[in-house]
Amino acid sequence: MIEDGPTQPGDPRAHLSSPATRSTLRIQNQLLAAAREYLTSAGFTEMLPPVIGPVTDPGGRGSKQVDIDFYGHRYKLMTSAILYKQASLLAFDKIFCIAPNVRLEPLETANTSRHLAEFHQLDVEVAGASREQIIQLVEDLVVHMVQRTIAALPEEFAALGRDVDAFADLVQGMFARTTHAEAVADLHAVGHDQSADAEIDWAGEALLSSKSSRPFFVTDYPKGSRGFYDRESRTEAGVLRNFDLIAPEGFGELCSGSERTNDYAEIITRMRETGENPQKYRWYLELVKEGIPASAGFGIGVERLTRYVAGLDAVWQANAFPKLPGVVSP
Repeated sequence: MIEDGPTQPGDPRAHLSSPATRSTLRIQNQLLAAAREYLTSAGFTEMLPPVIGPVTDPGGRGSKQVDIDFYGHRYKLMTSAILYKQASLLAFDKIFCIAPNVRLEPLETANTSRHLAEFHQLDVEVAGASREQIIQLVEDLVVHMVQRTIAALPEEFAALGRDVDAFADLVQGMFARTTHAEAVADLHAVGHDQSADAEIDWAGEALLSSKSSRPFFVTDYPKGSRGFYDRESRTEAGVLRNFDLIAPEGFGELCSGSERTNDYAEIITRMRETGENPQKYRWYLELVKEGIPASAGFGIGVERLTRYVAGLDAVWQANAFPKLPGVVSP
């Protein structure tokens, strides 16, 4: 991967008519087709989640939500489908969706090569699943998506100069796992000042991923670093039953997921601990109070996965109409 590639998209005509863009979007299309194939054959139902709602996922590493006027009511553009994924389990036990998300990322992220203000996510949720079961599903799904894509589109990888031998370890599965505490210790050992109480920062992710030849999981993030919906460990206070999937070659995070808490009192407590106003989440809390299934799930960033698989310099190259933070664009 080239570390210092282009950080700004060109004009729409040049971007859309570029052979590199066409090859990238064909790879992305095949990745999503393979995901639908795998999940549908495993008994999942594809849902169409909303893009606006009275409230959205509060998490986001400093990003801001977008407010809109919905017939005199203050609504949000979705930053994540998490709340609606949990609600959808009232209809089906296993669901997935592919949907746009909007997050007004800090302006300084425009040059990180890995952030967009509008992006797409492949979201999955399974009623009654444990973290271990959902981690295995992530691994199996990613292996299937990459295997199908490199087999179907060798000419597109060749056109982009992406050596498919880079995936020799990935397609074997058996992704490594490390805890957040272990990852922090590894970063401290190489002189990176990573907080033990926060998510692994972007520079830290790049350092960790540059040492691996296949994706790997980081588990057990500390309480307070993630949203109120991540279940806390019953045996380790202050540790969440969650995970990230980190790509190799310095590409960083591809996916986040967790076991979800479905206990009303626990969710209220967690909301207050994180400074959230439970009243904002009334529709969601009413469903929880009446009963929603315990579950586990994850979200894979479509553009980030495409960037990694295609070997691109920047994530905007994996989007047909890229919107970088702070950059006015179509």
